[in-house]
Amino acid sequence: MPDQSSLSKSSFVLYTSAIIITLFVLWGSINPSHLGATANTALDWIITNFGWFYMTIASMFIIFGFVIAVTPFGKLRLGKDTDRPEHSFVSWIGMLFAAGLGVGFVFFGVAEPILYYSDPPPGYSFSFPGDAGEAAEVGLRYGVFHWGLHAWGAFSIVGLTLAYVQYRKNRPALISSAFYPLLGKKTDGWMGKGIDLLAVISTCAGVATTFGVSAMQLSGGISFLTPLENNIYLQLSIIAIITILFLFSAVRGINKGIKRLTNLNLLLAGALMLFVLFSGPTITLLESMVTTLGSYASNVLSMSFSMEPYSDDGWLGANTIFFWAWHMAWSPFVGLFIARISKGRTIREFIAGVLLVPTLMAVIWFSVFGGTALDIEIQGIFGMSDIANSEVELTLFYMLDQLPLTFISSILAIIVVSIFFVTSADSAAFVLGSMTSNGSLNPSFKLKVLWGVLIAGTASVLLVSGGGGLDALQTAALTAALPFAFILVFMLVAIGMMITRDWKTAQRKKRHAHDDALKQQMKEEAYEDLRKDLSEEWREELRRELLAVGRNTAEMLHFQTTEDTAIVGKTLAEIGFPPHVNVSAIERDEDVISPTGSTKIEPGDYLYILVEIQQKEAVQDILRETKV
Repeated sequence: MPDQSSLSKSSFVLYTSAIIITLFVLWGSINPSHLGATANTALDWIITNFGWFYMTIASMFIIFGFVIAVTPFGKLRLGKDTDRPEHSFVSWIGMLFAAGLGVGFVFFGVAEPILYYSDPPPGYSFSFPGDAGEAAEVGLRYGVFHWGLHAWGAFSIVGLTLAYVQYRKNRPALISSAFYPLLGKKTDGWMGKGIDLLAVISTCAGVATTFGVSAMQLSGGISFLTPLENNIYLQLSIIAIITILFLFSAVRGINKGIKRLTNLNLLLAGALMLFVLFSGPTITLLESMVTTLGSYASNVLSMSFSMEPYSDDGWLGANTIFFWAWHMAWSPFVGLFIARISKGRTIREFIAGVLLVPTLMAVIWFSVFGGTALDIEIQGIFGMSDIANSEVELTLFYMLDQLPLTFISSILAIIVVSIFFVTSADSAAFVLGSMTSNGSLNPSFKLKVLWGVLIAGTASVLLVSGGGGLDALQTAALTAALPFAFILVFMLVAIGMMITRDWKTAQRKKRHAHDDALKQQMKEEAYEDLRKDLSEEWREELRRELLAVGRNTAEMLHFQTTEDTAIVGKTLAEIGFPPHVNVSAIERDEDVISPTGSTKIEPGDYLYILVEIQQKEAVQDILRETKV
């Protein structure tokens, strides 16, 4: 049962965050132009003063992830050493995309390569048509760059840290729990409340941005296929409908609701991708995959640390820095969600799944969708760049319009985006409900409804304010992400401290176990040596006694019995040795027995038999006899 301080903490975070976001929604509803102007001012200041910070830490997250994965730290498990994953690898990867990046792939998979083809990154200048091939390669590379390793770097840090403290340290599923190594019990006080409050606000802004992007693309698709006009009213209607639909999924819970929708949508998204691959320029797209992967791998370092200190034209702020900020704002939500579904996996498996698999999927997806759009543009079939620069949400549907079965493929695309939208909303409501109920893994339905409505309201006012559209969503993500970006840096320190301590503890336990085993082995070997020495001393003493009583013609025979030896099972009296033959001792296991006539011989007994020399051969014949 939660203690009073936990209840107080969760109540503070819930009420304060709900009030702040409600006030924000009211601000945007009453005076959207003022909200837009204020946000733009904040955006310009953040890009000017903290663009370098976003660029640096985005790469730092990746480096940290790979380092702990390839070192012995990677063997540590997210949970007890006996815990194993709850979900299959395929379902696990699918649920990662359900966390919201499926929407990003579908929206930007066509748009980004075309946008960067017509408006290249700093340092590139192309003249068409001669440089069209190189421009296309750069467009695809930067598209993958924005949705590959760096996109998942922040997610991996939050997810790894929260899974670790939740399943290995038995702490609540809260962002503040990650700071226990740094703050101790202060995480239960005002500092912990502040951290969780920032996480909730950042998450809400990141989720609202995704809501807005999804609504824009669905609006574009519906207007493309129907007489309905692509405007703010249609977008707001879509947000309202999706908010209602996700409640049905939320009622079912993660294992039933999200998992089933995710598995279904993976099949549908895969079918759409295969359709585009085989109905478009297939060989060109396959070659593009190989080229894009190689180009990304060879240029990722320079792209990660390239800025414009002397010739800023705003490209990085509007593109790369926006995506890094969006992913960081989105990271509390995605991180908490993937922590929830990653119990039992090793750190190495977690990092490989969260960083490498989505990056490979980004290469394939962007090469297929972006590559097809670029081929249409380069071949002069249709002006895709004009659409991307005027109505970015329509680029996917205009691309599908140049392929066979346009209506069917467009309907399929709308279904895929809709399901990604629902699963994102479902996951977001679950995570925000958990964050505002002291990390409960089963937040109440009322909390999910509350956060579903607040996120929908936030997305709506962003689309309305300051001219709306993608620019307003970018502004919200960039602004909300800054405070949480600093939290992510300290989270990096916290998880580093935890895994270092636990690894040292595990190594110490291994050394102690090894030392104990070595001591036991040495003890057993010493005992065996001592026993042999005592046996030899005992035999020598017996020989001296025989000589002392004048039996200098006597000889000591040594014989060990087996299962087949005839005398086994008989007493000494029953064996019938010749007169004056004396079984002086029997060595049995670790004991030396002084036998009598009633002593029964057992397999493995080592007999010491004193015989006269003339009796030796007869005794040996008895000993050699075997059972019939």
